Amino acid sequence: MNHKARRPTLQDVADKVGASKMTVSRYLREPQQVAEATAKKIAIAMEELGYIHNRVPDMLANAKSRAIGVLLPSMSNQVFSSVVRGIESVSGPAGLHALYGHYGYSMEREEQQIAQLLSFNVDGLILSETQHTDRTLRMLETAAIPVMEVMELPEHPIDLAVGLNHTAAAQEIVGLMIAKGRKRIAYLAARLDHRTRQREAGYLAALTEAGLTPILIHTDQPSSFTLGGQLLRNALQAAPDLDGVFCTNDDIAAGAMLACQAMGLSVPEQISVAGFNALDIGHALAPQLASVITPREAIGRVAAERLIGRMEGKVYPDKVLDMSYEIFLGQSV
Repeated sequence: MNHKARRPTLQDVADKVGASKMTVSRYLREPQQVAEATAKKIAIAMEELGYIHNRVPDMLANAKSRAIGVLLPSMSNQVFSSVVRGIESVSGPAGLHALYGHYGYSMEREEQQIAQLLSFNVDGLILSETQHTDRTLRMLETAAIPVMEVMELPEHPIDLAVGLNHTAAAQEIVGLMIAKGRKRIAYLAARLDHRTRQREAGYLAALTEAGLTPILIHTDQPSSFTLGGQLLRNALQAAPDLDGVFCTNDDIAAGAMLACQAMGLSVPEQISVAGFNALDIGHALAPQLASVITPREAIGRVAAERLIGRMEGKVYPDKVLDMSYEIFLGQSV
C-alpha cells in the first residue's frame, strides 16, 4: 500500500466538475443550496476521485492527529470488548487516542463510518472485517494510511491483518464431537456474517470427512440466548434423532443448552453442545460449555502494536499474522 499518495483536494473536485471551489465547499456544507445537476456532478466526482472531506483546519492538514480509528461490528458484543482491551493496552501508553465506531455487520454502514473517521484525519485504522465495499477500498487507497484488519486471515489484506483460522477451528471442534460418537450434528448459525460462514465451512469439512450428512439451521437474526433455544428446537424438528449441535458462538450455544435442559434432554448424554469464543457464560453453565478459545485480547494488542509500527514506517513481511486458538472441551460434548 502506497503511504505517500497525495489526497485529492477540494480544488481537484472543482476542476473535475468545472465549478468553483466555493461551489464545491457550499455543496459540502449545504447541498440543498447547490443546483441539483451540479450537485450530482460533484457527488460523482468526489466518488471517482475518492475525495475525503477533511474537517481539520487546512493549517493542520499535514499534522499528525495522534488518533487511530477503530471500527467494531457491535459496541455490546463481548467478543470485541476483549479486542478493545488489547488495543487500549497499547494505544494508551503510546499516547494515541482511539476513535470508535460501529457498523452493525453492514458493509455500507462500515463505508459511512470509515468516511467519518477519515474526515478526522486519523493516522491509522483498525477494521473488524475483511469484506468491504468498492468505495471503501477506494477511500482507503486514497487516504494512504496504515490499515489493520482483525479477527480473520484475508488472502489479500488491504495492508496488514491479524486473526485466526475460523474454518480450521470449527473443523477441529466438530471433529472432536464426531470422535466421541456423534453422527447427527447440526450447525446453528445466526446473523450469517463472513465469520459465521467460515465456521460453517469447517463444520461441513468435518462432516464430509466423516461421511455424515449436514444439518444446517440458519437465521439472519442477531445472536441471543433466546434465539439459541429456538434454533435448537428448529434443529430437533428437522432431525428428531439429533445428537449434537455446533453453534456459531457461545450465546447461541448457551441458549441451546438451556433449552435442552428445559426439555429434559441431558447434555451431553443425549445431545452434545459446542460453541465458539469461550465466553464467561460457558464456564458458568453446568456442564461447562465446550468451545473454541479465541485469542481476542492478544489480537487487539498485536493489531495496535503493528499498526503503530506501520505508522512509524516499519515494514512487516508477514502481512497476515495467524494467532493460535485452543479447544476447550468442557463437559458438554
